[in-house]
Amino acid sequence: MDKYIIKGGTRLLGRVQVSGAKNAAVAILPAVLVSDEPCIIENLPMVSDVTDIIDIMTVLGAGIEFIDKRTVRVDATGVLSGGVPIEKARGIRAAYYFLGALLSRDRRASVPMPGGDDIGTRPIDQHLKVFSALGCDCDVEYGIVGIKAKKNLSGARIFFDIVTVGATINAMLAAVKTPGQTTLENVAKEPHIVDVANFLNSLGADIRGAGTDVIKVRGVNFLHGGSYSIVPDQIEAGTYMAAAAATEGDILIEGVIPKHLESITDKIRLSGATVEEYDDAIRVRGDKKISPVSIKTMPHPGFPTDMQSQMTALLCRASGTSVVTESIWDSRFKYVDELRRMGAKIQVDGKVAVVEGVERLTGAPVRMPDIRAGAALIIAALTADGTSEIDDIYHIERGYEDVVDKFKGLGADIEQIFIPDEVTKRAL
Repeated sequence: MDKYIIKGGTRLLGRVQVSGAKNAAVAILPAVLVSDEPCIIENLPMVSDVTDIIDIMTVLGAGIEFIDKRTVRVDATGVLSGGVPIEKARGIRAAYYFLGALLSRDRRASVPMPGGDDIGTRPIDQHLKVFSALGCDCDVEYGIVGIKAKKNLSGARIFFDIVTVGATINAMLAAVKTPGQTTLENVAKEPHIVDVANFLNSLGADIRGAGTDVIKVRGVNFLHGGSYSIVPDQIEAGTYMAAAAATEGDILIEGVIPKHLESITDKIRLSGATVEEYDDAIRVRGDKKISPVSIKTMPHPGFPTDMQSQMTALLCRASGTSVVTESIWDSRFKYVDELRRMGAKIQVDGKVAVVEGVERLTGAPVRMPDIRAGAALIIAALTADGTSEIDDIYHIERGYEDVVDKFKGLGADIEQIFIPDEVTKRAL
């Protein structure tokens, strides 16, 4: 069992390089299975969600060759199985992208129900709506989602009842080789959706409108191989922006696309920090006085739900009261109890958190309930008086690459230590 030991009170200074987008990588890798030739994927973030996806692809029969730490060559020509093993997929939500990918490849697929962070229910009704509209029989039995083409798949018009990232990506994967035109309406518009579409188009797909309300996919018979570099991770970049603002720091965050950060940048500026944008970098300088901010998470281009907890950590020390509204997930305030252990004053009523700023936080033993909450606890610990111990760090390792080394490079007093199981059991 590993934990982080963080001594707070240090301003974060320097520069940090942002990794490839985790949410894009875990969709683009399954998308390689749709290709008829090998592909090279660059700028992969080496986080556990990505390595889990690669493990699944290996079990399915794909040839995996690492060219370097963040570049992999995938040869999917040997993939025959339509089933994803439950033991490989139960802990990762993105495993459901194998439904659309394997359907395009093999006209059938079976994948365990999505796992991942415990932040609310994860219905797959919109995914099944897509597969049914294209001509599939769908069933869910014993926690396994099974889909199979009845005869021939054909393009369709599909209107999503809610804006959904996962179903939008699965629809593109399923439709890319389906004869005719598939029109997807009320789609999600996040940067990683555009990245998946750009990747497939680089192989010869015909996908138009990604990043708008309507995506049109005209099916093709063949996708050639190619090389593709994944976009920078907007949430990792936003996390370091919040950390700079919270610690009165001065950080140059490199390798980013500033346009992807606009909604985050707006709130960081409202909190009192100074933000300077460059072609592929962004500089954030925190101010001693943090101003209260009201935030409501929304689908892109609104404020991202994956930045909600990090901003809440920043607002814990604002000079006033902030209101944070979570409109995407049902259970995304589980980390609040951990912040309270550090002296935060936060009241939660359903999907609304009222954050009354305090003069200081104090170090405490806390646990990470999910990936983004883990980032929030690190930010809070960096601003706190004294030392914090953070357990269950496997959560953040699912989505942040080299997080300890990157924070150390900015001057943070953070260590990762190993606690033997025997010691842990005695403590319990």
